[in-house]
Amino acid sequence: MQTTELDPGVSLALSDAEKSGLKLVIANKNYSSWSMRPWVLMTAFNIPFQEIKVLLDRDDTAAQITHYSASGRVPILLTGEAAIWDSLAICEYLAEQFPEKRMWPEDVSARAIARSICAEMHAGFRDLRSAMWMNIRARFPGRGRTVGAQADIGRISEIWEDCLAVSGPNDFLFGEFSIADAYFAPVATRFRTYDVSLGPLLDAYVERVLAYPPVAQWINAAELETTHIAKYDSYPDPA
Repeated sequence: MQTTELDPGVSLALSDAEKSGLKLVIANKNYSSWSMRPWVLMTAFNIPFQEIKVLLDRDDTAAQITHYSASGRVPILLTGEAAIWDSLAICEYLAEQFPEKRMWPEDVSARAIARSICAEMHAGFRDLRSAMWMNIRARFPGRGRTVGAQADIGRISEIWEDCLAVSGPNDFLFGEFSIADAYFAPVATRFRTYDVSLGPLLDAYVERVLAYPPVAQWINAAELETTHIAKYDSYPDPA
């Protein structure tokens, strides 16, 4: 019988994940922007976790998700004591459990602004979400430019410009990578999918986010996925 040994690094990562007791339930990496946020955050700050993937748009998708949480939505963080089913709540929980990792800015005012823009991202930008859905593998240049989506793009540009004016043109939104950048990472992938250009300063920020190793790792995994959801894989011609 042939046996295969795991790479020592992989074995150590799996062992750490088991010890941490944290499990993150996510959906397809290609399509799930909400799943991307806590996954990138936990990877960026070296928080070990076990990944559980539930594929979207399947007959048993709802049943699989409700097995972990009655909310019927992903992501879900399983802590061993509770199931946390909201991406922003997951990020806040992690920031409280691992304060030494400084996932929010240290400055009180900057931290309040970071929380504000994450909350705005969490609750708003519905036109952008509906007109420019997430599909990392796809390329839909010039599509989805509805009036509402353009207004959302303008507001995101304003947020990024204000943050980078303080942190610096070559940094992340609050200097070091933080929850705020993890929260806007799916937007960066959308802007690449739909070929949205925001000017040199903000285009450079998008490229920094996309090249950041945990974000790039998610993108690479999304590109390797073989599952497809037809309604998200093509963009209908305008009437």
